[in-house]
Amino acid sequence: MKKCPADFDFFNEETLNCPYEFYRTLQEQAPVYQLPDTNIFMVSRHADVKQLLKDTETYSNNFNELLKGPEPAPEVTAIYARAWQPVDTMITADPPRHRAYRTLVNKVFNAKRVNAMESYMRTIVHELIDSFIDNGKCDFIREFTTPLPVYVIADQLGVPRKDLKDFKRWSDSFARRLSQLATPEEQVEDAENIVAFQFYFADMIAERREHPRDDMISDLVSTTIVDPDNGETRPLNMEELQSLLQQLMVAGNETTTSAITGGMVSLIQNPEQLRALQEDPGKIPNAVEEILRMESPSAGMWRVVKKDSEVHGVRIPQGSLLMLRYHAANRDRALFQDPNAIDVDRGNADDHIAFGQGIHYCPGAMLARKEMNVAFEALLSRLTDFAIDMEKSDLTYWPNVVLRGMKELHITFHKREHHLDSNLQAEQLAEA
Repeated sequence: MKKCPADFDFFNEETLNCPYEFYRTLQEQAPVYQLPDTNIFMVSRHADVKQLLKDTETYSNNFNELLKGPEPAPEVTAIYARAWQPVDTMITADPPRHRAYRTLVNKVFNAKRVNAMESYMRTIVHELIDSFIDNGKCDFIREFTTPLPVYVIADQLGVPRKDLKDFKRWSDSFARRLSQLATPEEQVEDAENIVAFQFYFADMIAERREHPRDDMISDLVSTTIVDPDNGETRPLNMEELQSLLQQLMVAGNETTTSAITGGMVSLIQNPEQLRALQEDPGKIPNAVEEILRMESPSAGMWRVVKKDSEVHGVRIPQGSLLMLRYHAANRDRALFQDPNAIDVDRGNADDHIAFGQGIHYCPGAMLARKEMNVAFEALLSRLTDFAIDMEKSDLTYWPNVVLRGMKELHITFHKREHHLDSNLQAEQLAEA
């Protein structure tokens, strides 16, 4: 018997882990679907998600209140009150306010800076592989996909390596807060971590004001913006700096970790696809787009409905929430043939919207793509005979409706014969 949308509970961990039947059911029967007993309307088709992302007047990004949850416990509210309160900068701002901050971040994340980071990324990637290659196995998330983007974004922000454990813990709390699925105990823990983050970076901001360096924090504290409210030129205040740093931190590591991890699982489970990349590394950039399409680590994003609207005959009242489901849109059969299968040669892989669309397109997209390309080039050139250690691996996903990340992946492998380090290869080509 054919299922209908009501047969699925979106917030159930089983559905979040394997949502593909749910997505197809929605796309075929209810492309705009009100989740039962909520004011949330989920949009699942690729064309619709793209279209609604452009209508910022009707569907607002200002969901800061949503992050606080229905009614935070007094203890949680008291913890947050010790530090700086959230302000709308990029991810939770609409035009024209959004433009001032986005222009600033585009300067910080400019192509010149990202391209200059490539050789440094390669060094990090090869150092990480060196640390486990002789073991023939590794805890892939803990030993590779977590440290790579954390090292990169933390180094760019100017965070010392000795503080990276704290950095990762803070980032995890921001991600869990975004999920809206934290237990009361976890909400307290997250609040403590987020406040600790704020005080840590407040000290760093003060230090950079006195002694600027070549890092992103120095760029942010030394620049000025045109105030979105009064048009005056001024430096960023502490609340704005904290907001931007939070977004750069979470966007700079959680999603890249998830994409590389999920991509490796898909390649190991489809050995002919993995072999195609090892035989022709020139296919890796397109494979990265295909992995981004399939994994969609930013699985969906919230929008607040500012005025009554209607989509596909479904009335969406003012004050409702939209869940624009990128993960579903990137598996839409109307655009992607056999969408649940990885195809490293897919001709339209880059039609995905894993980084969003329009004015809120992810400013770190270029950085994430470069990290993924460098990671897969190094892994596939140095290692072979990959396998998943199923006894140790938990291939389920953390319960989170916004971010999609796998819990645990342990792999085994062999050294690849005749490997030539890519840095050495580049030097030899330059000499030739």
